Amino acid sequence: MYWRVILLNVLSGFINCSADINREKAERLMAETPLIDGHNDLPWQMRQLFNNELEKMDLNTLEKTHTNIPKIKAGHLSAQFWAAYVPCESQYKDAVRQTVEQIDVVHRLCRLYPDDLIFATSTDDILTAFQQNKTASLIGVEGGHSIDSSLGTLRMFYNLGVRYLTLTHSCNTPWADNWLVDTGKDTAINNGLSDFGKELIKEMNRIGMLIDLAHVSEKVMNLVLDLSNAPVIFSHSSAYEVCNSKRNVPDDVLKRVAQKKGIVMVNFYNDYVTCQKTANLSNVADHFDHIKKVAGHEIIGFGGDYDGVTRVPKGLEDVSKYPDLVAELLRRGWTDIEVKAALGNNLLRVFKEVEKVRDSMSSVKPYEVPIPYADVVNPCRTMYGYPPQDNAGSMVSLGLHLPVLTLLLHGTIVWLF
Repeated sequence: MYWRVILLNVLSGFINCSADINREKAERLMAETPLIDGHNDLPWQMRQLFNNELEKMDLNTLEKTHTNIPKIKAGHLSAQFWAAYVPCESQYKDAVRQTVEQIDVVHRLCRLYPDDLIFATSTDDILTAFQQNKTASLIGVEGGHSIDSSLGTLRMFYNLGVRYLTLTHSCNTPWADNWLVDTGKDTAINNGLSDFGKELIKEMNRIGMLIDLAHVSEKVMNLVLDLSNAPVIFSHSSAYEVCNSKRNVPDDVLKRVAQKKGIVMVNFYNDYVTCQKTANLSNVADHFDHIKKVAGHEIIGFGGDYDGVTRVPKGLEDVSKYPDLVAELLRRGWTDIEVKAALGNNLLRVFKEVEKVRDSMSSVKPYEVPIPYADVVNPCRTMYGYPPQDNAGSMVSLGLHLPVLTLLLHGTIVWLF
């Protein structure tokens, strides 16, 4: 019995020592390579908790969120794509204004905390921030409804510093179908992408905007992989074969992402990790392992979805916990090169290639033809920018001075009295 106790103590010490070694190595690798996370919804928490009145909170002491500055430092979070998200209910209403206000939140956070956050729009900016021990703060707009089917709005968002657009959230746009179509909870209206949606992909390539396929239907995934000249990203999606949620990426698409030299940034939301209400850090690592096995370590990244979800895995309670996940990957036999690729080198490679495609298209003129009016007509939209006969060749008549207003809404006549 005495020797059993000694043996158990020795084994326990060995396990603890191994864990300490992996954790120490994780921190060393994270000091050498920037951790770049693809999606964090802290700006939406600023809306929900403080109505975007940032003087009402202190990001150094805020404890109601997964994210604050001490947690960012502890997690070695070197670069973050902050989500400029607004709900689908804003579509056809004030989505553009609401989104601009969320973009403004990111700019103001960087100005309020200049010692810790620095605004970034390029791969060079990310590396400069890393050298300065600050968190590079980039913006991704989460949901195509935010541009209100306007390429001019897309271009202006880019000028405001937005560097990716998620083509849909959990709702269709007039030009792209969302992931709920694959569950049967929504109806496809675009057969994946409309003609305008296909032109939007080309315009995103032209201006250097990363194309984010999180939240889209599988048909959209494949169409974009066919159309885009630049690599694509999934900013916060996991592996479908590990958790059969349609928000995740099936194996055949993972392989196509690898061929396109894109990236899938693993989501930490329990429902997309285990397809259950509970999950743990090891379950998340299973997604990393699966993607590496199917498509290679070159397409993997981190996309925690912190502050945008209600349930996160045990062991990954907030953004301070990234080193523990990296240590788990090391424990599972990931090499230094593989870990560094997942931390940030993969995203940097994708981003650089998107910038390269942009530069190669510098002589290409902007696409200026608006979406057909019949695709977007609604009571909140005027006809400015459209001739009496729209570019789709269909007559659109609005009797603005008549008591009866006839609207053509997705092929349905609606009479408003």
